[in-house]
Amino acid sequence: MAIVSRPVRPGEPYPIGATVFKDSVNFTIFSENATGVQLLLFSHVDDKEPKEVIDIKERTGDLWHVQVPGLLQGQLYAYKVDGPYKPENGHRFNKNKALIDPYAKAVAGLINWDDSLFSYKIGDQNQDMSFDERDSTPFIPKSVVVSGDFDWEGERPLSVRVPWSQTSIYEAHVKGITKLREDVDENLRGTYSGLASKPIISYLKDMGITTLELMPVQQFVRDKWLLDQGLTNYWGYNPIAYFAPDCGYSSSGCQGEQVIEFKKMVKELHSAGIEVIIDVVYNHTGEGNHLGPTLSFKGIDNASYYMLNPDNPRFYMDFTGTGNTFNLRHPRVLQLVMDSLRYWVLEMHVDGFRFDLASALARELYSVNMLSTFFVAIQQDPVLSRVKLIAEPWDVGEGGYQVGNFPYQWAEWNGKYRDIVRRFWRGEQVQYGELANRLMGSPDLYLGSGRTPFASINYITSHDGFTLQDLVSYNQKHNEENKMDNKDGMEDNLSWNCGYEGETQDPNVLSCRERQKRNFITTLLISQGVPMILGGDELSRTQRGNNNAFCQDNEISWYNWNLDDKKKAFRDFVKSLVYFRKAHPIFRRRKFFQGRKLFGSPFKDITWLSPSGSEIDDRVWNSPTQTIAFILSGDAMDEVNERGERVADYTFLIILNGNPNPIKFKVPKIGSNWELVLWTIDRQAGENDKIVKAEQELEIEGRSAVIYRRT
Repeated sequence: MAIVSRPVRPGEPYPIGATVFKDSVNFTIFSENATGVQLLLFSHVDDKEPKEVIDIKERTGDLWHVQVPGLLQGQLYAYKVDGPYKPENGHRFNKNKALIDPYAKAVAGLINWDDSLFSYKIGDQNQDMSFDERDSTPFIPKSVVVSGDFDWEGERPLSVRVPWSQTSIYEAHVKGITKLREDVDENLRGTYSGLASKPIISYLKDMGITTLELMPVQQFVRDKWLLDQGLTNYWGYNPIAYFAPDCGYSSSGCQGEQVIEFKKMVKELHSAGIEVIIDVVYNHTGEGNHLGPTLSFKGIDNASYYMLNPDNPRFYMDFTGTGNTFNLRHPRVLQLVMDSLRYWVLEMHVDGFRFDLASALARELYSVNMLSTFFVAIQQDPVLSRVKLIAEPWDVGEGGYQVGNFPYQWAEWNGKYRDIVRRFWRGEQVQYGELANRLMGSPDLYLGSGRTPFASINYITSHDGFTLQDLVSYNQKHNEENKMDNKDGMEDNLSWNCGYEGETQDPNVLSCRERQKRNFITTLLISQGVPMILGGDELSRTQRGNNNAFCQDNEISWYNWNLDDKKKAFRDFVKSLVYFRKAHPIFRRRKFFQGRKLFGSPFKDITWLSPSGSEIDDRVWNSPTQTIAFILSGDAMDEVNERGERVADYTFLIILNGNPNPIKFKVPKIGSNWELVLWTIDRQAGENDKIVKAEQELEIEGRSAVIYRRT
């Protein structure tokens, strides 16, 4: 391998990354502490060594740059970076290790695991303090030069922009949703193109889904320790290239084709009126802790990219449970994150982001600061301040649980909503006022900071934990297939199996489970805020009790589209609830309820009731309950539409009975007749008592929900 003699130009420090010009490519990489940088050029993905090596001599501050004539889109490349190898000082440079460009727009191939990918000699005493001289080039994926050329046919970023008030989120996995879908071309299943296929888009539209939230699609690491056990990183929460769509989901190739395929997917979804939100993981990378591999950031400038222990920089601060935490306090690291986010909006046309372990992004050494530079930067950014921003509002560090504390532009996964709704429907007594607050959009969390109900992303289940089917079928996790002795995953799932653990043919247990699923979905879709459905829940998808299926790229995780009559009935029930919510703005108000009469209505905008039909008092509000009932007044909506006209709706009486036993409930005096419009028990008797009158006593069956509409 020789240093190339081809003439090169000094190039420009900006933009960072590989940029295609008419007759050349400009390469720029950040490293504050490096002493030398080499650019490696390859002809083929499987090249064991580069065809050319270029010493980058130009440096502008902490940016190293060179412009190379004669290169085109599709060029494969990597870097090697020299500098001090002093782990005790936080420096882990190793000039023998080929590195992925942090700004790579595409990555060709996957990691071919080999001991040379580690900068130290594996097996040595104090391993990471040793220095490994082997060349890792044959084993590292290649970065790909990509141009931004694509015919969007007039579509602009933010072209969909579904208002929060109309948003229904569907959390899905790119591969899992199509892998077993028989009416999708077999060659496209599990790919971006499969997700963009007519059967899938038609299904999402038919279900009333407005917003597709994709689990991580940025190029991620398939961990060696999982591959060694015949498993893999299925979920993708271990990123290594923040600009690159993961090539594992490409049906067309990995030398830039995956970028085009992703864009086509977004364009097709947008054409159908469906937004695309991507789950992003800027809190950590796939390089792990001090014993992890050197794949990119660690070898480029470890002390800049990662939060290191100030007392011993050999070790990493870990607020993520993965071994490291990305250092957003450094201006160049913050710049990379901001550049990446803008790239996904402006070039890939996504409509927003869900931020994994978002509290870690606000870490300033040990504490969480919601006024940190990252959130200030987002707030003032003319692009990012306009997209949907959703936080997973916690990390694994002390003080990391920050539900309700994010800035006003942000929505949050509301873990408090999930937990109390689960507890209520499994039959626990919960505080009336707390459950009421969650159903109202959590004003106790968001009202004081000037936010709206849409700050609350309400969910019962997500990728992390039980599916809805498993939530009503298992009391304990069953993660044996993860090969960790069932020690991984949450211990307490707030679940109830209806009296039998796992699969059964007992008709009473099965009936209970179907009712419970309907109770959960009904509660979710009549709650104020933004509902999120876990993809496959409407199909009664089971993971066989696995509540941490992150490593299961198989039928445990893939959606099973072969539905029996019972599963079809539940899917149709979910669909009906989605459209019921769409039809009635009372369930998706832009403002919090005020608890008072408006516009001459005989009702307050919301009235909380006891089983006697009377309005509750403070004593009941602060007491435990297994039943909650309330009236939502469509006449008293303090809302206007886009034309400035006041919005009105029907008035609804909603009764949720989490008690295992039936209860007596007296219809309130106020109002006239009420029509039964929705119930969760499997009954034909509902046809006989569809109209009820004021002061009529009803029997509400145990663990059931009913909704009446004022006639």
